[in-house]
Amino acid sequence: MAESADFTHIRYDVHQRVGTITLSRAEKHNALDDAMITELSSAFFAAQKDSNVKVSILRAEGDSFCSGADLAYLQRISKFDFHQNQQDSSNLMKLFLQIYTHRKPVIALVQGPALAGGCGLASVCDFVLAAQETAKFGYTEVRIGFIPAIVMVFLVRRVGEARARELTLRGNIISADEALQIGLVNQVVPAINLDSQGAELAQQLADKCSASSMGLIKELLARIHGMPTSDALDYAANLNALTRMTEDCKKGIDAFLKKEPIKW
Repeated sequence: MAESADFTHIRYDVHQRVGTITLSRAEKHNALDDAMITELSSAFFAAQKDSNVKVSILRAEGDSFCSGADLAYLQRISKFDFHQNQQDSSNLMKLFLQIYTHRKPVIALVQGPALAGGCGLASVCDFVLAAQETAKFGYTEVRIGFIPAIVMVFLVRRVGEARARELTLRGNIISADEALQIGLVNQVVPAINLDSQGAELAQQLADKCSASSMGLIKELLARIHGMPTSDALDYAANLNALTRMTEDCKKGIDAFLKKEPIKW
């Protein structure tokens, strides 16, 4: 398992079946660079493989969740050729896809600004909890001549095309309450309660839900989008049949019929 000592830009800890990944560049507003992207990918891989982890939390230190790309990193990539830019873009794409298809639920705890790539990080998580007083969200790339190309694929799924168009074409920054209204955020809580609410949600998922079922639901959601209806239904029916044969399903049905509590 990856340990926090292995990282310079993030921290990774496991406690009570919850793997917590913390952005740890507060002095840089937790801005993304190639090193942080690599470390995040390693930490999520570790959480995926760790049988002691059932739920993952993505959080940040300091006053910002993630301000987007690091300035020094932007200076470097401005000199890249197409091949270098393509490779660098691929690394970010793989991270977003890795989080989105992570077999375990991922909860983002957003305090302060989550902008551009930082907003993308939150967008690909299953649950987003936002600090009411401080959280801000924005896909601001258009204002510096860039585009939120990779996250757009996931953003449209999360909030719909009309909302995605407005957010990305205007590049405006919205509050936690506005983000809740459009479905970008699942819950808005007082800033002082953000970590405790996140921990409570994580423990509810760990204690009350089947790991196998949660993983299969995430697989289903990732695969059926964009499929023709008949293909999606065929895939869903096959997955339904396979799920009935899992140990978790057998255990759950047996406990339900015996009216016994289920220990997940």
